[in-house]
Amino acid sequence: MEISTPYMIILIAAMVVTVAFMITLRRGQQVMLMHKCYYAATALLLLWLLVIFAMSFIPPDMMEILQILDATTTMCGAFIPAFILLFSICYIREINDAAPKWAWYIFIVPAVTTLMIFSNPLHHLYYRHFALENSSVKFGPYFYVHSTYTYACVAVSILLIVAYAIKTKSRLHLWQAVLFTVGNMIPTLVNLLVTLHALQASIVLTPSSFAITLVFHGIVIYRLHFFDIRPVAMQQLLNWISDCYLVTGKDGRVVNYNLPFLEIFGKPYKIRENSCLSDFVSNEDIENKTPLYNLLSALHSCERLHTRITYEQPLDLKRDKELKRYWFMVEVAPVFVKGNLGGYVSIFRDMTQIKLNMQKLADNQMKMMENERLAFLGQMVGGLAHNLKTPIMSISGSILAVEKLIEECRQSLGDPEVTEADYREIYGEMEQWLSRMKEAGAYMSDIITAVKGQATNITVSENVDFSLDDAIRRVMLLMRHELQQQQCHLVIDPKIHENGILIHGDINNLVQVMSNLVSNAVDAQKPDGKHDIVIETDWDEQEFHLTVKDYGTGISKNTRAKLFHQMVTSKGTKGTGLGIFISNSVIHAKFGGSMWYEDNPEGGSIMGISLPLTCVTFVPEDEVSENA
Repeated sequence: MEISTPYMIILIAAMVVTVAFMITLRRGQQVMLMHKCYYAATALLLLWLLVIFAMSFIPPDMMEILQILDATTTMCGAFIPAFILLFSICYIREINDAAPKWAWYIFIVPAVTTLMIFSNPLHHLYYRHFALENSSVKFGPYFYVHSTYTYACVAVSILLIVAYAIKTKSRLHLWQAVLFTVGNMIPTLVNLLVTLHALQASIVLTPSSFAITLVFHGIVIYRLHFFDIRPVAMQQLLNWISDCYLVTGKDGRVVNYNLPFLEIFGKPYKIRENSCLSDFVSNEDIENKTPLYNLLSALHSCERLHTRITYEQPLDLKRDKELKRYWFMVEVAPVFVKGNLGGYVSIFRDMTQIKLNMQKLADNQMKMMENERLAFLGQMVGGLAHNLKTPIMSISGSILAVEKLIEECRQSLGDPEVTEADYREIYGEMEQWLSRMKEAGAYMSDIITAVKGQATNITVSENVDFSLDDAIRRVMLLMRHELQQQQCHLVIDPKIHENGILIHGDINNLVQVMSNLVSNAVDAQKPDGKHDIVIETDWDEQEFHLTVKDYGTGISKNTRAKLFHQMVTSKGTKGTGLGIFISNSVIHAKFGGSMWYEDNPEGGSIMGISLPLTCVTFVPEDEVSENA
């Protein structure tokens, strides 16, 4: 069969392009089912071209060999559209491993075509008269079945890709669909024109026209990543994540987004790709500062400042037929391409569960603090009876003494031997006993005030300026019995009285923490050690430091590492581990401070409280007395 020089050049060029295309496709690719389909179609095209190239060397009188070679080209032409259709199905349905059983029915007609073309001399259903020139060939009835199915495969594959692109509303997918359609239509139209005798051409033209298809598909594959799983996987990954994702151009046009964004923001505001985001903003959005308006404001700020913008966005969403409040952390960042602003990426992170967990954690911590307060209050009950016993006995004794003096006055009435000086002496003694009762009553009042403060719910705080001296005095009252039991002495730094230190906050919270530290220091005493517990103060340019120092057993390194982060105790079964952990939480939550620990060089421990200097005031002692 003779092929003209121009057609031979086209044929050789098509073979070179096909071979190069197959090599580049195979290199570095993760082979999945859709890749295999495309490889098969390309391999069949190469076989088609090679057979035609071989036919050019066969003399025209060797018609039987030419018929066999032509049957081979027909087989290739029958299976290529079927593989393209299967490829399209795998692409849109994301079938990666094995094709479903029904997909193999696609190859029934190509298989029958292969059988019919190779057995054509027996029945002439494909060719009535075989010829190499389309002007002389006469087709049988089965040829039209084969042609109809071939065109149907191409048409359906195009429709599937186009429908998928329209469904995803992705500009990338739309461009892929356009080039895929054009690439498939060119050889289809050429083959149709040749079949209808509208175009007089050699049999080389139809397979060679696939070279143009490879050019279009090459653009789709290499420039638009049609054959690459990465954009598909990336889009799928973006659709899987719960965060909303939006890409906008520098002109405000929507470039891409994921399914969560479409469901939460896209559908309510009817946002579409290739549309300007500002087109969807109404006057109501501006007045109510809706999420869309806030997003546009963030984009404008990002455009003006060229920096990342972050803000929190509450949103009411209807889930499970119930309207619920959700919180999103929105982050808008500029995207630079070769140093120039290309657009913006907006991420909406769903912070609802984190907020709920944080609230739950805060509630649990508040419960723990309240439980610790109640436990501390329970510990004080035993000492409270002893603390009140002494002043009560003092008042009782004073009352008996005053009663005796009153009886003595009553009996001496009218007695000439009892002088005015004697009465004055009796009145003086009464005043002394009354003064003792007042002192005992004041002491009892202080104890009741201190206990009442600790009995108040920890969530009810009264943030005022209170005297540190007053707070320590309450600690001494509450811890007096425990100190006496262990024969401990509470030593107070004179600077506390001299400097007149006021702290802004709730005095009861600091009393609870200080009492806990003193109680721990009492428990840590050695039987034969120094039983002094020293409360000292110090400060620098930023913080005020309050320390409780003891000379006891100290704290082990293992316990020290977990002291403020976990509920640990060095008291064995006698301790809960809540004290220091909760105390640190109270200082942090109520005063904005922190707690720390260091070893006492003389043996024992130093527990420290550091408060911001902004909540501490130093005033003269007389002003402190007035405030108290």
